[in-house]
Amino acid sequence: MDLDVFVSAHRAEWDRLDALLRRQRSLTGAEADELVVLYQRTATHLSLIQSSAPDPQLIGRLSQLVARARSAVTGTRRASWRDVTRFLTHGFPAAVYRSRHWWVPTALISTAVAVLLGWWIGTHPEVQSSIAAPDELRDLTRPGGEYETYYSSHPAASFAAQVWTNNAQAAAMCLVLGVFLCLPVVWILFQNMLNVGVGIGLMSSAGRLDTFLGLILPHGLLELTAVFVAAGTGLRLGWTVIDPGPRSRRTALAEEGRAALGMAIGLALVLFVSGAIEGFVTPSGLPTWARITIGVVAELTFLAYVYVLGGRAARAGETGDLDAVERSAVVPTAA
Repeated sequence: MDLDVFVSAHRAEWDRLDALLRRQRSLTGAEADELVVLYQRTATHLSLIQSSAPDPQLIGRLSQLVARARSAVTGTRRASWRDVTRFLTHGFPAAVYRSRHWWVPTALISTAVAVLLGWWIGTHPEVQSSIAAPDELRDLTRPGGEYETYYSSHPAASFAAQVWTNNAQAAAMCLVLGVFLCLPVVWILFQNMLNVGVGIGLMSSAGRLDTFLGLILPHGLLELTAVFVAAGTGLRLGWTVIDPGPRSRRTALAEEGRAALGMAIGLALVLFVSGAIEGFVTPSGLPTWARITIGVVAELTFLAYVYVLGGRAARAGETGDLDAVERSAVVPTAA
């Protein structure tokens, strides 16, 4: 594209659109129709320039012009409780459901890695000795040791808030860093599974694996599922960089990135629930079976939420992305 020729051919349309926007309150019917047509044309021009001959100054001017025109055409829209409800009942569960082919295998492979690491550590004393000194290992695994007192070492409310913050940060990192060709996500996942595997191995070698599972399962089922969803979504985002499919790479990343941002908000709510369970249920005096039952119910509730509500919303066309009127206009691409 010859940018100078393109600008010369369409500058009059942009100037006319700007003039109409400056006096939009006093437009006639014909002028209002003209404004809509010029808005659509300018949005198309902006997409062409972004994809073919990116010029920062021109893109900035046209982006501002298109934004003003969109506001004039569609009206100013404010978020409401209806938007929150729609996000929780349609957008978020549909986005999680659509990415299930990424996070379900991620969950299965990660769990297998944690179990294998636990078996390796638990059956090899030399590996255990490389982790910590024998006295330190005994302090970790003995009745009333650090593995048990960890969950009751702080007031429940502050502990739950700390856990929620840490897990939300880990999930956000998986979602954001996935764009770097998936590698950071794999590393974050491995670190999480290594921590779980060390706990399994050390407690099983001390003959207290049942105690460890009784402590980790109440909150860990939902917590790890949220991490797996974030990791799977991050991997999907990274793969979009490699293979955007029939969409342009810019469009694909924009669509998947917006959906991932929404998932970050939804997963923060899920991790809030798991943090509350970890802060109030895990260290409680409830029997082990009762604590694990609470964790299983929370996990099954989340899966039902994703596969029932999310599946229904996804089949109806929901993707977790912004509504069409809120997205930037794009040029169609050939399949």
